[in-house]
Amino acid sequence: MVLKLPAPCVVVLVGPSRTGKTTWASEHFAANEVVSSDALRAMVGIDEDDQTASAAAFGLLEQIVTERLSRHLTTVIDTTGLNPAARERWVEAAHTADLPVYAVLFTSGLAEAEQLNDKRPRPIPKAVLRKQFSNMKKAMDEVAHEGFDGVYEEQPMRTVTTSLAAPAQEPVQPAGHTFGLLLSRFNWSGTDLGATISSIASRAEDAGFTDLWVMDHFRQIQQVGRPWEDIPEAYTALSYLAGRTSRIRLGALVSGITHRNPAVLGKMMATLDVLSGGRAICGLGAAWDEKEHEAYGIEFPDLGDRYDLLEDTLQMLPLLWGKGTPAFTGKTFSAAELISYPRPIQDPIPIMVGGSGERKTLRLVAEYADAANLFGDPATIQQKVEVLRHHCADVNRDPEEITVTHLITAMAAPDSEALRERIGVLRGRNQTAEQFASRNKAGTVDDLVELFSAYSAAGADHSIVVLPDVAFEGSIETFADVIAAFASS
Repeated sequence: MVLKLPAPCVVVLVGPSRTGKTTWASEHFAANEVVSSDALRAMVGIDEDDQTASAAAFGLLEQIVTERLSRHLTTVIDTTGLNPAARERWVEAAHTADLPVYAVLFTSGLAEAEQLNDKRPRPIPKAVLRKQFSNMKKAMDEVAHEGFDGVYEEQPMRTVTTSLAAPAQEPVQPAGHTFGLLLSRFNWSGTDLGATISSIASRAEDAGFTDLWVMDHFRQIQQVGRPWEDIPEAYTALSYLAGRTSRIRLGALVSGITHRNPAVLGKMMATLDVLSGGRAICGLGAAWDEKEHEAYGIEFPDLGDRYDLLEDTLQMLPLLWGKGTPAFTGKTFSAAELISYPRPIQDPIPIMVGGSGERKTLRLVAEYADAANLFGDPATIQQKVEVLRHHCADVNRDPEEITVTHLITAMAAPDSEALRERIGVLRGRNQTAEQFASRNKAGTVDDLVELFSAYSAAGADHSIVVLPDVAFEGSIETFADVIAAFASS
């Protein structure tokens, strides 16, 4: 098992010379994360064995460590770590910077170290090496009382975003869980937009995603990109994808209830369902982007009226999709004759309501919807599910009839090295790897299996995922391994 440390953090290596600290650091951390006294001695002196350069090298080491900690960067301090005053200084500096700090002990024997030392062109004097081993015995007793957040013996180790960090443990046994894919950004310069989203949809279908979503916005939202970035109109795009796929379900996550006349929206959904062979999902929400409405000249009622319109629509759609041509009169919307031919294939089209509002949104879900799309970490999802269950009890509905979904950005890599490389390509110029990983829940396949297992345990049945690397070759295929772990449980 690989021990996961939360990033960013500070790691202090403690062990005599010739015990493999530098090799271990290079195998488990990026080169720029390791601050090595030997490397700095080589930079300011003749080579790493130039003891006359030690004072200058350690002075630089302290400056570099101080600067990295001030920037909240993961830092591995590669010295012998046998000076208790230095260790205590690093612990204090890390905690002052609000970073966790860990000691890693290198405990190989003296005989092995002497053999390695003898093979070096300029070996350390034997008396010096033996003195270091004597000091190591004291250090092993001292580090437990020096304020480290964890003390570990040398072992496989890496840093992960805080949401993915957990002590080494046996692999989790995933509960049943399904996945959807949301396409939220289309900033693929120099590509054929139609061909690219068609390829992504086909790859997602083959990878085991059960549903594919686009956002129902007329311009890009500020949480995702710039207003002038490409973003296709939702239902035009979904209709196109209906003809390019055969199994995956299709929907908008979610349609702002103010964006269209509700009956017209219902007619569009019925058409999508027929053209896709019964694969449409109707996503609805109260709408929120007032500036978008203003830009397009769309009326933006106050929140109470938008909720009333959402409830009217939830009541009206089953009538529109059902038999006959009934009239409808709601609080904010009325229709003289609800007629929609051809009828949708599904009877009725499943309705998902997006949003986590506990008082109104989840009440509407309990009364009218087939699914709820929630936001937050597993603890938040668990809280929202409990609220939804209470609403279901109030309206005498079985909560098991409602699918609980959640929206999340996540990125999977087959291993930590591939993850580091992909983050290096995708992260912003002034964004650290840790910041990118945290914002995008970037981890290995095993990391994400653990993460989605936690969501499943919290009550989520389904995860709708944004892949920040969705257009990259192999990205969807790697996430397929996450999906497969749940499918085989």
